[in-house]
Amino acid sequence: MNATKTSVVVTGIGATTPLGGDSASTWEGLVAGRSGVAPLQEEWAADLPVQIAARAAVEPGESIPRPQARRLDRSAQFALIAARQAWADAGFTARAGEETSVDPDRLGAVVASGIGGVTTLLDQYDVLREKGVRRVSPHTVPMLMPNGPSANVGLEVNARAGVHTPVSACASGSEAVGYAIEMIRSGRADIVVAGGTEAAIHPLPVAAFANMMAMSKSNDDPQGASRPFDTDRNGFVLGEGAGVIVLESAEHARRRGARVYVEVVGQGISADSHDIVQPEPSGNGIAHALENLMSRNDIDPAEIVHINAHATSTPAGDLAELKALRKVFGDDMDHMAISATKSMTGHLLGGAGGVETVATLLALYHRTAPPTINIKNLDPEADGDIVRDTARELPASGRIAALNNSFGFGGHNVVLAFRTV
Repeated sequence: MNATKTSVVVTGIGATTPLGGDSASTWEGLVAGRSGVAPLQEEWAADLPVQIAARAAVEPGESIPRPQARRLDRSAQFALIAARQAWADAGFTARAGEETSVDPDRLGAVVASGIGGVTTLLDQYDVLREKGVRRVSPHTVPMLMPNGPSANVGLEVNARAGVHTPVSACASGSEAVGYAIEMIRSGRADIVVAGGTEAAIHPLPVAAFANMMAMSKSNDDPQGASRPFDTDRNGFVLGEGAGVIVLESAEHARRRGARVYVEVVGQGISADSHDIVQPEPSGNGIAHALENLMSRNDIDPAEIVHINAHATSTPAGDLAELKALRKVFGDDMDHMAISATKSMTGHLLGGAGGVETVATLLALYHRTAPPTINIKNLDPEADGDIVRDTARELPASGRIAALNNSFGFGGHNVVLAFRTV
């Protein structure tokens, strides 16, 4: 999998989520165990079986000028905000080429979305039906393209080594980070801006997910609705936002004197080949991704002290993930503190891997595991050391590692691993 021995590090982090408009406020919300879920205020929600969601804490219009925002789908707006934060956090003050330490031909962008510009597509169809063909926005096509967020991020930083958009449902954001790792290790790029974004809180996606029994209908308890590993879990809560990081070869980061958050260990990938929606119940597909990670990268199970679980709060998915972890790690799993941050952010679909990568990196950097909230009755089959209710300190010294798990409809499995420096 790894074409070279090139060491990869993370030098920049950005996010806009239901807990905050940047990575710092998001991290603060995660550590505090705060839920970002609330009742939907739109009139259309009153007719739906699901009337709750995790809206972004800060509207993108607060930082993107209206003329530019009108040419961007909401998913691209989130991606651009998170990417700008990550780029600045990495110490860059201008686009590649203008920023003399970055060669644009050695800079890439990989930003994923599970659904892309779905709100643009649906809203413009309504415009066509209600107001006529001449009122349809000429920006519709570039706004609805799934590669729109990545393309706009690439334009923002002047990335010329390649701009890519993996689409693998709820594993998309993590697959984007994994693709970025390989871009650097294969020698294609020195720096890659990578992550995931999603903005699908709209009547049709909400109704569709609700009718397939994937979403929680706990409308009377919005903040308690997302409850991974709880006996009474009944589906995920839809969220929106983006998480983006800057990955860089360690050599390039060292040359420019960059601050390094963590070292990248690598990725593991597999496919269930079981069902278009349902996870393989034994967790075998997930286990294969974990085994792929461990066999192809320099990591010892004894180093792994934290796992950001995919854990969407679905009856089948949560347990399949834990079964896979136990199958691969055995007794070593007992010293891995497991957090399910979707209990607070909701499920950002293609953006989940990006936001949860940010959470995993900050957990290592601050040596703190965020809590899993809303577990009132732990499922007796939930086998693992789940961090509940309050954050937990991770080992204060020594080299430690953490995993971020992401799985998607279609049987996509991606596991990312990071380590302290």
